[in-house]
Amino acid sequence: MPAHWLEAYVVLAGIVLLMLEAFLPRKEKFLIGCLGIGALIFGLVLLFWAEAPENNKEMTRFYAWDSQAKFFKGFALLAGIMTLTLCLDYRKILAKFTANPDSDDSTGEYYCLILFAVAGMMWMASAKDLVSLFVSLELTTITLYILVAYMRRNVGSLEAGVKFLILGAISTGFLVYGISWIYGATGTTSLAAIGETMSEENSTYLLFGLALILISLAFKVGAVPMHLWIPDVYQGAPTPTTAFLSVASKASGFAVALRVLQPFFENSITAEKTTFIVAVLAGATILVGNLAAIPQTNFKRLLAYSSIANAGFILLGIAAWNSKSDLSAFQVTGFYLSVYFLMTFAAFFILGAIHRDSGSDEIAAFEGLGTRNPALAFLTTIVIGALAGLPLTAGFFGKLFAFQAAVGASLWIPISLGFVGVAAGFFYYFKIIRAMYWRKSLKTSPVKVRLLSFYVIAVLTGLIIFLGFFPQPILWLLGA
Repeated sequence: MPAHWLEAYVVLAGIVLLMLEAFLPRKEKFLIGCLGIGALIFGLVLLFWAEAPENNKEMTRFYAWDSQAKFFKGFALLAGIMTLTLCLDYRKILAKFTANPDSDDSTGEYYCLILFAVAGMMWMASAKDLVSLFVSLELTTITLYILVAYMRRNVGSLEAGVKFLILGAISTGFLVYGISWIYGATGTTSLAAIGETMSEENSTYLLFGLALILISLAFKVGAVPMHLWIPDVYQGAPTPTTAFLSVASKASGFAVALRVLQPFFENSITAEKTTFIVAVLAGATILVGNLAAIPQTNFKRLLAYSSIANAGFILLGIAAWNSKSDLSAFQVTGFYLSVYFLMTFAAFFILGAIHRDSGSDEIAAFEGLGTRNPALAFLTTIVIGALAGLPLTAGFFGKLFAFQAAVGASLWIPISLGFVGVAAGFFYYFKIIRAMYWRKSLKTSPVKVRLLSFYVIAVLTGLIIFLGFFPQPILWLLGA
């Protein structure tokens, strides 16, 4: 099966489910979510049977099919599956702020939008031309605008949607302007051809165009200086949308960044300056994300700043593109994103259980969890420890590989800022553990966790521990 049929299949599945939604009873819209999960699981199976579209020259010009594309397509599909599963657990709140609280009416479209966003991210993973990159990125971003502002009866969601839309439009302007500079300097939008046409004469124009594109991609991955939207949008958006933004959207942004930066890192004329630009972004992002997370009292805002900080650690691995480390920049990025996937989705499923019990996203809502639900508190402790980078968890190896790559590239200043960020991370992450075990809650009733959510949290936490002892399975998938 030609690889580009995968995206066509996901889009077609979304359209079919959108049409089916019109005929389902109001109280059975959750079936759209179940069917969406099934469609994405089948897409994951098809991924293993896909082949490169070798006989189509026009397609191969715009469409890459390599280990990097396969990894990020699978990542997008898995993120979509996890997001739809979280949606099923969150659908009553979606219904409350969109239509009738006693029905699932107006929630069916939400599930379909997730499929369209996944299709856009899959195209982004294979984009090898600046034109296909722009089109696929905009498909994803426009879908995310709707998902962020979906709870139209919730002021926070609408405010988040407006902020996301304005800054997203600005970042699109930077992207188009950067593409125009690169095209003007090289006469092509093909990333492979750009690398071949680099010279001393056009390197300044190319680096300026790259800087503009990186500003746009910084918005996508939540890096400094385009990080300001993240706390408000993460807090105001529906929790499944926040999880999807935090994991899938970030991963697709890094997939594009790896493609765009490759010709600049692999050319001796621009390699040193590109390393400097990305290293500065990495150091600033790590420092801002971790220090700004310290005073946070809202769990979603804390995860938002944590997301910024983690983007900085991934950028640190990318800055070490020409490192003497055993792992390539793609492998460091892929591994970090994989463990970040497990930790972040586990954290959002835990937040969903706490929100149903207390109606709050504040850290104070975790108070007394150690006595009200010891099993959930234990799993939360492991997840939080992994986010902080504790040894014997997958999060530790994610940061370790990023630091190893940076040491191999002698990026000492970003490494120093990284250690400051790790130390700050221990402080603000462990505020949650303190709330669970050292503070008492006014409530004494047990915190109930739905069976599906508990199983998902337990499986994700088990994988975090397993990969903390034996990270080789992911490294094997990444070709390391």
